[in-house]
Amino acid sequence: MAGSATFDDHPSKLLKVGKGFSLKALDPGSTPGYDGDKPDGEELLDALDDKLAQLQEQLFAESRFGGTKRILLILQAMDTAGKGGIVTHVMGAMNPHGVQLKSFKAPTPEEKSYDFLWRIEKEVPAAGMVGVFDRSHYEDVLIHRVHRWASPEELERRYQAINEFEARQARAGTKIVKVMLHISRDEQKERLLARLDDAAKLWKYSTTDLKERAFWADYMDAYQKAFDKTNTELAPWHVVPANKKWYARIAVQQLLLEALEGLKLQWPVPEFDVDMERELVLRS
Repeated sequence: MAGSATFDDHPSKLLKVGKGFSLKALDPGSTPGYDGDKPDGEELLDALDDKLAQLQEQLFAESRFGGTKRILLILQAMDTAGKGGIVTHVMGAMNPHGVQLKSFKAPTPEEKSYDFLWRIEKEVPAAGMVGVFDRSHYEDVLIHRVHRWASPEELERRYQAINEFEARQARAGTKIVKVMLHISRDEQKERLLARLDDAAKLWKYSTTDLKERAFWADYMDAYQKAFDKTNTELAPWHVVPANKKWYARIAVQQLLLEALEGLKLQWPVPEFDVDMERELVLRS
């Protein structure tokens, strides 16, 4: 029966990168914490949209009265893993006025003239906002490690700089949710072929995707190293198996719900006399 399945409590613990975590050992086709099927998952996603939207509104409302809390969702993945689907199907339930979405592309010449975090710090979410990084500062330790564009010493410096940056954000009131959408190499092949076979999806295909695909094993090693170096108590990593798009979407939705609920949000209490204002409105 659709809708009868539920997600396990505390998905952040279930999907969190823990001590001894091995990316190679995780099945990208698995659905940890969820025993339902696709129809169940899609129904659950829709059923929780209102709850997600309400929590986001509470977050925004608190900021109008001095609140400093905010959310930053960091999405990292190999090409075709479904980052865009997360933005559309999960973040789409939220009021767009309360969402700050930034998709980081290759740095411009100006951005290259500064430290790698310069362009990142400018895009952190304001108080009351839910920020989304579609790719992020982690590109500077992933692709640079794979292609050896940075020395081992520079990579170590960047890992440390990332930890310090994320700690500063956490102290400022930012709840950081770091997610890697994990797909298999075979699944990526199927998705690339699907793009080539569909005129409506051809625009999504890039020859660069195929070039980077040749470095698959190197990227998996780079992700593992990033987890080892930047999985902190303040900003832990979560790895979401993403061969099943519907599962990845409900998993990220669950992570966001748990993060927002953890902020203990409250509706602001106005300073004016509600009864008096009601009477004035009635008389107007």
